[in-house]
Parts: sequence; C-alpha cells; structure tokens
Amino acid sequence: MTVSDNSVLETEVLVGGSAMPNERPGAMEPQNLSKMPEGFPRRSTVADGVRSRTYRRVFVVGGALLLSLFAIYEMGAVFSIGGITPLEYLVLVLFAVNFCWIALAFCSGIAGFLILLRKPRAKDLQVTELHTRTAILMPTYNESPDRVFSAVSVMAETLSQTGHGHAFDWFILSDTTDPDIALLEEQAFLVLRQETHKHSRVYYRRRRKNVARKAGNVADFCRRWGSRYDHLLVLDADSLMESSTITGLAQRMQADPDAGLIQTIPSLINGTTLMARLQQFAARIYGPVIGTGLGWWVQKEGNFWGHNAIIRTEAFMTAAGLPNLKGKPPFGGHIMSHDFVEAALIRRAGWSVVIAYDLPGSYEECPPSIIDLAVRDRRWCQGNLQHSRILPTKGLHWVSRLHLLTGIMAYLSSPFWLMLILTGLMLALQAHFIRPEYFTEQFSLFPTWPIMDSDRALRLFYITMGVLFGPKVFGVLLLLKDGEFARSVGGRIKAIFSVIFEVILSALIAPIMMFIHCGAVMSILMGRDSGWSPQRRDDGSMPWMTLIYRHRWHMLAGVMLGYAAILDSLTLLAWMSPALIGLWIAVPISAWTGSVKIGEVFKRAGILATPEERNPAQICLQAQEARAAYQRHIAEPWTLAQVLKDPALMELHLAMVDKQPLRAAGTPIEAMEAIVHVKVHEARCQQSALALLNRQEMAMVLANPLMLRSLQKLPEQFVEEDLVSFC
Repeated sequence: MTVSDNSVLETEVLVGGSAMPNERPGAMEPQNLSKMPEGFPRRSTVADGVRSRTYRRVFVVGGALLLSLFAIYEMGAVFSIGGITPLEYLVLVLFAVNFCWIALAFCSGIAGFLILLRKPRAKDLQVTELHTRTAILMPTYNESPDRVFSAVSVMAETLSQTGHGHAFDWFILSDTTDPDIALLEEQAFLVLRQETHKHSRVYYRRRRKNVARKAGNVADFCRRWGSRYDHLLVLDADSLMESSTITGLAQRMQADPDAGLIQTIPSLINGTTLMARLQQFAARIYGPVIGTGLGWWVQKEGNFWGHNAIIRTEAFMTAAGLPNLKGKPPFGGHIMSHDFVEAALIRRAGWSVVIAYDLPGSYEECPPSIIDLAVRDRRWCQGNLQHSRILPTKGLHWVSRLHLLTGIMAYLSSPFWLMLILTGLMLALQAHFIRPEYFTEQFSLFPTWPIMDSDRALRLFYITMGVLFGPKVFGVLLLLKDGEFARSVGGRIKAIFSVIFEVILSALIAPIMMFIHCGAVMSILMGRDSGWSPQRRDDGSMPWMTLIYRHRWHMLAGVMLGYAAILDSLTLLAWMSPALIGLWIAVPISAWTGSVKIGEVFKRAGILATPEERNPAQICLQAQEARAAYQRHIAEPWTLAQVLKDPALMELHLAMVDKQPLRAAGTPIEAMEAIVHVKVHEARCQQSALALLNRQEMAMVLANPLMLRSLQKLPEQFVEEDLVSFC
C-alpha cells in the first residue's frame, strides 16, 4: 500500500506538518509532602468559596461513629457474660474495624437515599458563551485504536454542534509501547483528522517513554502545552461523555473561580459478559445512592477517580505535581493511584474538589471477567496501599485523609474479614474440642462458665447484615418507587428478579474476590510490583485449564474451611456455606461470568438490564457505529517495513513523531538504546535489521527519526551483487 492508494492520507490532514500544536511550556514542580508549600492555602476568590457545611459531616461521619460504637458495645456485651478471652478480644477488634468501614458507607447511603427521593436535577447555569479554553485529554496505553479514536470522533462532532466547540481542543495522549498498535494509532489519527478538521481541533502525541504511566503522561502534556488552556477534561480510553456534560463541566468551572476539580459519576455501559452486566446493574441501581450521599457530605473536599472529570489547569500545575516516593516499588517510586493524591493536593492548596452527582451523561466500561477484575484490582491495591506513605502529608484536609484511608481499607478489609471468619471458626472449634476450665488457678467460690449472650449475638448479626446491605435496600426502594425508572429496566417484576439474581451471584463471587484481594495484599507486603498491563474490555473468556490454575488456591481454601466447619457441626457448615459455595465452584463461576455467549443469553432475557442498555444514549449508538467504521479503515495495518519503503508514508509518520528531544544533554545512553543503535548501523539491509529487532526495540525505532532515516537509506534486501561490491 502506498500513500496515493489511500484517500485518507491527504496533505491537508497534518496542517503545518505536525500532529500537535506549538508548545507553551509551563512549570509543574513535584510537591513537598513533608511541609506546606509557601503561599498555600490560597485565599478563596469568593467568600466561603471552599467552605463546607459542618452539619453534613456530623450527620454522616458522626452517625457512622455512633452506630459503630453501639455495635462494638453490643459485641463486647455478647462476650462479657462469661469473661472475655484473648481470642474473643481479637474477634472484637476485627469486628470493630470491619463495622466502622461498612457503617460509613451505610450512613452515606442514607444521605444519598434521602436526596434521591426528591429527584434532584442538574443545575442549569444558563451560560450562553464559554470564554475559557479546555483541553480534552484521552490517554491511551496499548488500547484498541478503533475504540479510542472513534469515541473522540463522535464526541468531537456532537460537541461542535452545540456552538461551544471553539472552546475545546482534543488530545489523544499515547503511551503505547506495542509497535503494531502505535502504527494503527497513526492510521486512525489520520482518519480522525480527515473527519474532524472542518469542525474540531484534534491532536495526537505518543511519548517515547511512558515514565510514571498515566500521571506522567498528563504531567508531560501540562509542562509542554498546559499553559495554553484554562481547564483539562481528563478521560480514559473507555470513556464517553455527552456534549451537554462536557459543556456543563466547563460552565461550572468557569462560573466558580475557586473550583479546582469537578468529578462526574460515570455510568457503566457496553457490558457483554455476565460479569460486566453484573457490575453495570449494581452500579446503576445501588451506585447512585452511595455516590450521591458521598458527594453531598464531602462537598468541597471531594475526590478524583482519574477520569471523566474537569480540572483547573492552574490548580493542577501549581499544586498537584507528584513526587517520587523514596524506595523501590511497591511502596516507593512513582505514585500509582495518582488520582486520590492529586485531589488531596489540590484541596490542600485551597481549591475546592467537588463531586457532580447531579450531572448525568458520563460513561465508562468495566472489566469483563473475574480474572480481569483481579488484574485491575492488583494494580489498584498496590496504588492504594502506597497511599499509606501519603497519609502523613503536611496540610491535607481531614476529609482528604479519609478518602485515602477509604481507598486503603477497600483492600485491607478483605484480610480483616478473612481473619474475622477464621477467628470465629477457631472459637467454634475451641468450644467443641477443648474442655472448658471452670475453675482457674485464681481462687474463686464460683466457676467461670464459657457462655455468651446468644440472643444479643443474633440481634447484632441482623444489625450488621442490615448495615452491610442497607445501600442495596435503598437502591431497590428507589427503583420500586420510581415507575419510570422501573420500566426502563424492564418493569418492577423483572427488576426484582434481577436484584435477587445479582445478590446471589455477588454472594458467590464475593469470597473469591476476598481471597484475590488477600493475595494481592500479601504479594505487595512481600515487595512484588504489579507492573502495568493493558486491560481487556470486551471478551473475558479464558481456557478452562488457565482458570483452574488461577483459582486453584481459592478452591483449596474453600475445601479446607468446609472441612474445619464439619469438624464442629453440620450447622456451622450450613452457616458458612454462603461464603464457601463460591470458593468450591470458583472455576465454573469464573468461566460462566466471563463468557460473552452467556452474557448474551441474559441480555436477551432482560436480566440485569440497565436503562443505558435498553435505551442507549445517542452518543453510545454513534460510538458503536463509528467504531465499526474505524475497524474497516484500519483493517490493513501499516508495518515498519512499509513505512521504510514508502517515502510519503515515512513523512507522514515523522510528522506524528513526538518533537521532544530524544535525550537531554548529559543524559547517559540507556542500554536498549545502545543495542538498537548497533543493530541498525551494522545491518546491511532493512530486512536483516527488522529481523534483529524485538518488539520493544522496534517501538523505540519508530519514535527515533535518526534511526528511521538510517534504516531508510539501507537497501530493502541484501543480494549477492551487494556482497561483491561490499567486498
């Protein structure tokens, strides 16, 4: 294929011979975590512009504290009748930690439930014109280019139709390391430019080295181009956002000079497997209760989830530069879960961080299988446990510290729950096998009876289950109350059936995820780094032997726990069975929930349906159509050999290569760079050079104009006549 054979590759596609605008460098210095930077916190522009209402914190946090104290007191009273043993003290401590965690979510859910009963609507700011400029950033790392570029194409086109398109520029910021995907991205970008050049400004940059991953990718953009823009609207590779949401975020930021970050609550879409549909349904039915409650009580001290949010560039560049933590990964090095930290630092600097729980039209996708969820959670677990190094940061707001602690507990809660289960099992076995010591060495006229208050224990169990499942109950009540909402998911009867199915399936998956999180925590404490693998987003199926290998310890743990329960009684086994059945059948559950075919069966039956699935937003339908078109456009991928052979294709590629210097003066040459240099300069032809390069080295060559020019000068093949002349 030559350039002349493809109508997309027109000379006007890359105006000025570049895929990026001119740079306007700006400083984004790493923040000092041990002391408050000079000038922080800033003075708010509007009176009380970053002040939150105390009564909301009292209602949620105070309510959670009172509820936790009551439950802990009741648990102590359960044991105190016969004197508390060391093992019972351990149960009490573990119960206290776990209950405090779920009590906060419960009280936040109550707040969300009360708000949603009134059906809050998005605030209409009535802004007719945007005078600020916003850069919409789409970071990508070895993702399917058809997904990424088609989404940008559709969003850019719909935004241009609102009359506000002039206020936004679009940037695909690639950290791709796979050379084949990198070339596909360039093909897709040329298609995107051809489609959008009349109504939108779209740009593309692929970094040569993905230093600090996504956070480093966005920071690199800020230091080189950030000063051109007032705001950054950060998306993810699977994000979609309606034009009204995009303009609404920009209008809110423009109207509030003290706003540093505004985070939307994305809805999950496009789930094809049973696991993805399960997450979609739960997020849609129960998620708004928690999200709305959270946004209501945290107010100006909200959080950032890394995407589908708008950020004030000044706040981000002056306050959210991330330092490297001392030591090696997993606890040292680059900050992995950067979003929570960036939100905390922006709030520390005196800007508000708000969760826009009333703003719809924000979408993302979710992992398609338990294994994919485990891969993502392993990375998130490492990043969140790394936040233990961030908690002591000078000047953080206490709510920001609570966000960090919540992220840590999201993964530490699994080991705590497992320890609570094991300790309770030990108590049962102790009562069954160890003869009680009625008269201790201490003199007493009365024996020590090993008893507990069983009625109180049963009542506390019901309270705990109510607190644990409270947000789900609130979500179901809202669903049943709202006839329009119920019809959007197939009617009340089908909705109730979906809820029951979701609860049962979630109960089967929960112990598997508990052990997955326990394994992740143990791996991190042993010093193992998670790395950063691209996420699968569509089909979650895997070979059965792979699943057996991945779940072997989960099944073994289920068998051992079941055997221990049987040693006490069949009654104990029956009580523990909800937590054990999922472990026993972990492999088939993992296979079935990751299957697209089974997911399609449930979709046709209308089980676990969401409004976004039954009546998709127009932009979601357009994105699906556009993705199919992009798949056709890049059906014949470029290769490095073609780039070297076709001069016009080479010029197009070089126009899209990052213009940043290859290496700063005085920087030592890396080993791989030296190896590639030797391979290229000692090769006798392009064919032999390409045969010697591995994929990582080929990606480096693609980003190095000098090496490409050197390869281009070589003959395509080495023939015998060349050997004679060489000699």
